[in-house]
Amino acid sequence: MPVHETTALPPRRAPMVTPARVAVSLLFLANGFLVGSWAPKIPEFAARLELSKSALGMMIFCFGIGSLVAMPLVGAAIARRGSRSVLKLLALMSGASMLMVTFAPGILTAAAGLFAFGALIGGMDVAMNANAVEVERRQGRAIMSSCHGFWSLGGVLGSGLGGLVIAGAGVAVHALAALAAVLVMVAIAWPRVMADPPAPHVPVDGSAAPSMVRAIFGSGATVWLIGLMCLLSMLPEGAVLDWGALYLRQELGASAALSGFGFGAFSATMALVRFVGDIVRDRFGAVATMRGSVLLAMAGMAISGMAGSAEMVIAGYGIAGLGLANMVPIAFSAAGNLPGLPPGVGISLVTFMGYSGILFFPSIIGFIAEHTGFAAIFTAIPVLLLLVLALSGLVSHADSNRPDGEA
Repeated sequence: MPVHETTALPPRRAPMVTPARVAVSLLFLANGFLVGSWAPKIPEFAARLELSKSALGMMIFCFGIGSLVAMPLVGAAIARRGSRSVLKLLALMSGASMLMVTFAPGILTAAAGLFAFGALIGGMDVAMNANAVEVERRQGRAIMSSCHGFWSLGGVLGSGLGGLVIAGAGVAVHALAALAAVLVMVAIAWPRVMADPPAPHVPVDGSAAPSMVRAIFGSGATVWLIGLMCLLSMLPEGAVLDWGALYLRQELGASAALSGFGFGAFSATMALVRFVGDIVRDRFGAVATMRGSVLLAMAGMAISGMAGSAEMVIAGYGIAGLGLANMVPIAFSAAGNLPGLPPGVGISLVTFMGYSGILFFPSIIGFIAEHTGFAAIFTAIPVLLLLVLALSGLVSHADSNRPDGEA
């Protein structure tokens, strides 16, 4: 993530819809579409390679490691070059990575494909969030929640349509169709992506990353605690993404098409709330919005873990999505508005910690589920969210970014 020395949002606000906002929203949509497209492929992927739950967990671990390796490297590149060129390159390459996973002939090539897929998806995620921060700053209005809404909408389309295409035409056709859809979105966004300068005071000789590390470690505990909140807020999303379809199929007997709608329901409710998330936060404040969101997320995950039918599990995913929708955007906004800390530094740490929840921890779930089953996992997740509830007062910093300047 880049180290941006930004100023306060200007009092004059740009129109709600601009070419730059359309472009970054489309790229969030494309990234979410690819992630959603992976979800219904997992049962076939595991069956084709004859993977046990723990072995599949190791494969998902490769995806997570690829993402976490790429994130700081992409952040340093953005700090030196700005987000536009980095984002466009990663967006162009990300669609093709789905083919590597689909057509991998063996376990080693599949692991390498998942590592590359995770690196491109994770790197693109950092770049598009950095570009969204710049668009938000230039336009003088909050857009982060709606950008994440487009990501969730992409997840709905990717998982819902993916399950149907795989059931009707197979995984090869699905992979090619997903690639074509992403290329169309990237082509539309390509000339409209906002150009942003490299971060000021960041060296161009390759030492950007050490400068960012020094700033982070000198920032105090608040940014680390917000990062922890973001990690725990993303962990349920990773659990539903990587294990939700398998839970529905193996433990509740759902069909391939129905299991694909599990993550779809989760992403649909997330998208719905995220498109109005900025309005909700302006009305009730960041802290109250966070607390209400955590309680909804806890209820939804508990329902999904204790449900006795696939339909009830999907309903629980939907309720959890309502709660989880605004938690991560609020955490990002709070990190970007911490006093005395450049916004890019705070966002880089919170993003890295947060995405480890969605990319790294699901691999551990595979090992635990081998002994407990998935129902126990989903039932236990609300306990972890209690810590987010306890730390929710820290996100009051997000309110300092309101257009009217009110806390």
